[in-house]
Amino acid sequence: MDTSEAAQHLRWTESHMPLMRTIATEFDETQPFRGVRIGVSLHLEVKTAVLLLTLRRGGADVVAAGNYGTTQDEMVALLRENGIDARGSGSESREEHLATVQSVVESRPDLLLDNGADLLALAIDLGVPVLGGTEETTSGHMRLTTELASLVTVPVIVINDSPLKAIVENKHAVGQSVYESFCRLTNLMPQSRAILVVGYGWCGRGIAHYARANGAHVCVAEIDEIKAMEAAVDGFRVGSVEELIGGVDVVITATGSQNVVGASAINRMRDGVLLANAGHFDWEIDLDAIDTVTVERTPLGRTIERHVLEDGRVVDVIARGRMMNLAGEQPKGNSIESMDLGFAMQARSLERIVQAHDALPPGAQPVPDDINRDLAHRFVQAIQASVGSNDSMGTSPDR
Repeated sequence: MDTSEAAQHLRWTESHMPLMRTIATEFDETQPFRGVRIGVSLHLEVKTAVLLLTLRRGGADVVAAGNYGTTQDEMVALLRENGIDARGSGSESREEHLATVQSVVESRPDLLLDNGADLLALAIDLGVPVLGGTEETTSGHMRLTTELASLVTVPVIVINDSPLKAIVENKHAVGQSVYESFCRLTNLMPQSRAILVVGYGWCGRGIAHYARANGAHVCVAEIDEIKAMEAAVDGFRVGSVEELIGGVDVVITATGSQNVVGASAINRMRDGVLLANAGHFDWEIDLDAIDTVTVERTPLGRTIERHVLEDGRVVDVIARGRMMNLAGEQPKGNSIESMDLGFAMQARSLERIVQAHDALPPGAQPVPDDINRDLAHRFVQAIQASVGSNDSMGTSPDR
């Protein structure tokens, strides 16, 4: 795809993002980010491009890096043509990617739009002062409240903590996009597969429910007792990874934690199992443990890699454990409408930090309630406008 095709794709995507269009028009007038540099670490794909261009319309100087393995080069080129300092490429190595992310921090941004707390951790290490920022993910929230908790002296609004993101994006959009990606990348019928979903947070819930709704036989591994109880009363068989992995054809991780499919689980996997990850970082499946016992490795197309193990078992891994809905072939990511809502929260939260960073407490904190409620109302209006007048509500589409 060249930049002219990417521009057409961008315009089509933006036409389905009414919340972001409204904010962009407002930002043209209010210029909340005039004189402010925003450092970004986010998946550089078409929906992200809409967000970054909206921030620029608000006066921001935007310096952006993608996330490892998900950067779409045509969008990087398009963003550069439109005044965004977009860095990195889809083919960069892990070391090159880390250098790209560090270069964003070294540009000395005033605000951070983070995905996994990578930028903030580097800013702390390098002594780069910032006013505050936003964090997109569960993985980033975990870092902010554990290893970085005592070091964060500025407000960081965690988008992932919003009930809007939990319901619309994490549950429904991730569930939909992971199911779609599984079908597209493997060309397999989920109806004939036993699937283990590891993690029953909002993303895991969505993956499990969408897979079951489309005919898969689903079980859930969850270490939190309350979430495990919820999965059980939702009708899923529940156990540990080690207890369940030997009886499934597909494993999809969605925890945000490291090595949840580790060496002991790998020893119990059946022959021909397919491993995939839906979490932000590519550390949920212990690939080093798999590589250690691999005697032959063969690519199956551009996205799936087959490992023949020492004992003769075969293990197929999607996208080397990176996010299957963004790192695979022809990635789509989450639905446009869900990202319209999520990125509207990003834009409004960054605006709030610029306006009131001195009044906000330091550390991780939720999206302000007034932002949540305003955007929830607008999102409902947008959905209802797209399906027609209230006279048609409550009827099936074919009536």
